[in-house]
Amino acid sequence: MKFKRTERIGAIVKILSDNPNKIYTLSYFTEKFNAAKSTISEDLLVVKNVFEKLELGKVITISGAAGGVKYIPKTSKSENEEFLMDLCKKISDPSRLLSGGFLYLIDLIYDPSIASKIGKIFASNIDYSEADYVVTMETKGIPMALMTAKAMNLPLVIIRKDIKVSEGPTLSMTYVSGKSKVESMSLPRKALKPGSKVILIDDFMRGGGTIKGMMNLMNEFGAEVIGSGVFISTTTPEDKMVQDYISLIQLDVDGEKISVEPNLKTFRDEYRNIEIEENEEIERFVEEDESLFDEE
Repeated sequence: MKFKRTERIGAIVKILSDNPNKIYTLSYFTEKFNAAKSTISEDLLVVKNVFEKLELGKVITISGAAGGVKYIPKTSKSENEEFLMDLCKKISDPSRLLSGGFLYLIDLIYDPSIASKIGKIFASNIDYSEADYVVTMETKGIPMALMTAKAMNLPLVIIRKDIKVSEGPTLSMTYVSGKSKVESMSLPRKALKPGSKVILIDDFMRGGGTIKGMMNLMNEFGAEVIGSGVFISTTTPEDKMVQDYISLIQLDVDGEKISVEPNLKTFRDEYRNIEIEENEEIERFVEEDESLFDEE
């Protein structure tokens, strides 16, 4: 079956955007659309240019026997600011304030469109080029961590508050939460491979106790934390138990007054996540060596 150019381009956009950071060989597209490599390379060049002009992400080529083409999610500073400003307006509603200075955020955190956008922002601002897993703590952090894992094309590992018999032998430890309470967290011993590198994602940080506890648990597994992200962090206390993290929104609660604003200083000016050679256009790659996308 033959496809028109508009049909091929539409399908390529769908395939790449639905599967971020997954490498597709050129042969995959030539076989799927019954088209020549030169034709597909032109289609990919159009997709690449449109994505970059509209700041929708990057379509890049990777040379070598295991090479191909893939889509990397990317968000711009202006896009981040607009999205987070809208969220801040919703969060600042006084009716969201609960006793103890907590906020009702479940309706926002569990909104698929919001969680997906948060995941893309984390993926655009945390270097995950060497990461093996995204790790989060149940329960409210799960939706955004799952979307972050999807954007990074990494498996998600969930730390539990209680031991699950169905998960086999488990390592448990205690930590001091933001409520100054001693709580416990546990993780199955089979969840992480020794020597893994991980990205930590959480929904809220006050003193940093939960993230610190997650870091300590990773140490027990012999895993290295190479990046951390939280959705909301409070302005007080100023000295957190962890330092190397990014937060998307800063929160200050004074009595019944809620002050929230995007934490724009954590965003990158440029996307520098995955170090690859991308100075060549897709078309030039194919012209110089049509075999570089072939599966072996």
